[in-house]
Amino acid sequence: MSIARRFTALLFATTLIAALGCRAQSPAGTPLSTEQARRVEVLVRQKAELPPGSAIAVGPRTPSDLAGFDTVEVTVTNEGHTSHPIKFLLSKDGKTLAQFTRYDISADPRALISAEGRPSRGGPATAPVLIVGFDDLECPYCARLHATIFPAITDRYGDKVHIVYKDFPLESIHPWAMHAAVDVNCVADQSPTGYWTLVDQIHAHASDISAAAQSGVGATPTDQDEKKALERVYGMLDTMTLKQGEAQHIDLSKLNVCIKLQDTKAINASIQLANSFNLQSTPVLFINGAKVDGAVPIEFIFDSIDKALVAEGQTPPPPYVAPVPAPAPAPTTAAPAAAPKPTK
Repeated sequence: MSIARRFTALLFATTLIAALGCRAQSPAGTPLSTEQARRVEVLVRQKAELPPGSAIAVGPRTPSDLAGFDTVEVTVTNEGHTSHPIKFLLSKDGKTLAQFTRYDISADPRALISAEGRPSRGGPATAPVLIVGFDDLECPYCARLHATIFPAITDRYGDKVHIVYKDFPLESIHPWAMHAAVDVNCVADQSPTGYWTLVDQIHAHASDISAAAQSGVGATPTDQDEKKALERVYGMLDTMTLKQGEAQHIDLSKLNVCIKLQDTKAINASIQLANSFNLQSTPVLFINGAKVDGAVPIEFIFDSIDKALVAEGQTPPPPYVAPVPAPAPAPTTAAPAAAPKPTK
């Protein structure tokens, strides 16, 4: 069986399996002729590769909101189970049977993920482009993106982009990411500037933090060893957080309470939001609603932002030209050794 045929069969079969359940009453309409109903049945049976014992019932034509087509409902009965009505479109001339999925695009994609209440970088909330990043403070790929791409974005676009982070700590592989997320948000409650400075620091030193925590842990660590390692990390993170609080002149008693409480409700809500978009990894960016997943070239991100600007009636900067790498230095060759003088 060809790949295309297997895909089509799978699509039909999935639709039919999902529809199994209580049978709904078919709407009134104009019955198909015996010949037309037979053609519909043969096509559905072929595409879905239904077993020989299954029965197909084709309902009457009813008006659709697609010009040139009516709606026809088909039900399938197999092994005592009858599907819900499955809607098809049948052309007025009876020559074309179609299925399509309707999606609502009336909402602004930018509004899919709210930036409200989050510390921001770049331009104001009214900037034409909103970039929402789902971030894990222990993720090395997030650290690279944070250190390289975001400065390049703000340098290129200035106040035309509004950047916020959402928390998506992957605790199954990053054991201290949740604690770090809570700590930076404790600072965010009082100082957006302090939040971003602390995020910068943690991303810049994430590998050092993990390495310091593992110092003294043997090749086969016990659960107690792992617990002590995490406690060392938590202490380092809390110290960094308090120092940032001091630098920002915020209420340290309030900050201390927040750090010790380690309330994860807001972080869990952000994780649930990420799950609703079926996110599986970090980093992930949404540029005016368009998803950019994983480590991608900066040209791709710039292109996505440029397109978002154009859609908002803005003129993007001149096309990005990647810098040409400096040529490698020419290999040096040692001067040939002088020939020995003949001896007498």
